[in-house]
Amino acid sequence: MRYLLIFPAALLALASCKQKTETAAETASTKSPLNGSWRLVSSKSITKDTVDTSPKSGIETVKLYNDTHFTFFTHDTKKGKIDTPVFSAGAGTYTLSGDKYTEHLQYCNAREWEDHDFDFTMNLKNDTMTQRGVEKVPGVVDHIIIETYVKMK
Repeated sequence: MRYLLIFPAALLALASCKQKTETAAETASTKSPLNGSWRLVSSKSITKDTVDTSPKSGIETVKLYNDTHFTFFTHDTKKGKIDTPVFSAGAGTYTLSGDKYTEHLQYCNAREWEDHDFDFTMNLKNDTMTQRGVEKVPGVVDHIIIETYVKMK
């Protein structure tokens, strides 16, 4: 007789449990296609007088993304044990809508770059990302950049 009372109570308890389900729209809005680590494979900086390409031999740049933030660092692969050691880094927030990509640089070792927005056109294809746009900070930089990254495994 006791089992006859416990069984309906257990069914009622199970029926009252609600599992949270995530809709496709919620998933899509929080999963950026940029998430992960990206290595710079080519970069071109174009000013009115010069074209500079990178990365130079012995220099590495990596960019990391989560759903809302990015960070990057550039360093020499000789761990600073060269005549001119290289290290630079920055981080901030970003937005991506279609191919329109904007970075808001909040932190940077080159402090005059901080609190500036940089607009780019971004192309993602498989494990390759290309961004093209203008980096302009009055009195500091005014150039077109074209950067290509590959996703790190």
